[in-house]
Amino acid sequence: MPTVSVCIPTYNRANLLPYAVNSVLAQSYTDFELIICDDGSTDNTAEIVSKWDDPRIRYIRQPVNGGRSRNMRSGFEAACGSYFIKFDDDDAITPEFLEKTVAVLDAETNVDFVCTNHWIINQNNERVESATQENSRKWGKDKLKQGVIPDLIRETFINQSLQVGSTLFRRDCLLEVDFMRPQADGCEDFDLLVRLAIAGKQGYFLPEFLMEYRFHGGQTSLKQNLHFLAAKVFCINSYKFVDEELEKLRSHKLAVTQQVWGLRLIENGDSVEGRRLLQASTQVLGSDKKIMFGLMLSYLPLGLRKLALQVFRRLRPKDYTEQVREAGV
Repeated sequence: MPTVSVCIPTYNRANLLPYAVNSVLAQSYTDFELIICDDGSTDNTAEIVSKWDDPRIRYIRQPVNGGRSRNMRSGFEAACGSYFIKFDDDDAITPEFLEKTVAVLDAETNVDFVCTNHWIINQNNERVESATQENSRKWGKDKLKQGVIPDLIRETFINQSLQVGSTLFRRDCLLEVDFMRPQADGCEDFDLLVRLAIAGKQGYFLPEFLMEYRFHGGQTSLKQNLHFLAAKVFCINSYKFVDEELEKLRSHKLAVTQQVWGLRLIENGDSVEGRRLLQASTQVLGSDKKIMFGLMLSYLPLGLRKLALQVFRRLRPKDYTEQVREAGV
């Protein structure tokens, strides 16, 4: 039995999958199995996978596209290793990732998972130093010290500092919390880490850049964003904290997510539900410029809404994620 199970869920990413798979095959630590779970791809993914002649690779192909969480779960259920990592088909791990994270779990028996920092890479597989540092600051990774994370609920739920794709888990702790919930599809990584924190699990931070997270144009669409926001509202609604301060922060995070979801629904043409969500968010956030802008847009014809938003997006400064995604396009 292998010590580590590496799972790469994939769907119609035959052009990017080899970079992810080859990063696993290049590991300095070799006691692993690699499970590629394919969510019914319609491109040449199966042909690409067939070219790897390595007994450590297992290929699971779903007969139809059933959603990210179900596909990820199929890889998890097939895993044999004591340790488990899942990362996306457009990302990669550095050659020493498994060696260094396995060493932590072997030495720290009270630790349930170990998370690392990560590089930002572009569509050309190039590491972007400026975006990497800005990303680390944005999510507070630059403030985390090496060792057991002292306030895991705050880091996972409030700061969202940790990332599933750069984390090696003990498989047993994932079994205890039921790994990926289908209702959280699109937001399953955030949900998993928060539920592990609520369950009292121990996380360890290793501040080395041992994973590569890719920004590219194929990640962003209004449909994907709406799916993610709906899942995030489900997740936040499902949590309950004993601590009064955390409950207030949960209500605030829920309202902010409802506000963003409402604005995106209005952009998509669903004015009624969009207004309802904006009005619900005002009960916590009060009325602000974003809400007023969204409500005003909701009464315009759909074509004018999209035009107004296009103008707004051109005028505002692009953040580091947009800059990386648009580089080389």
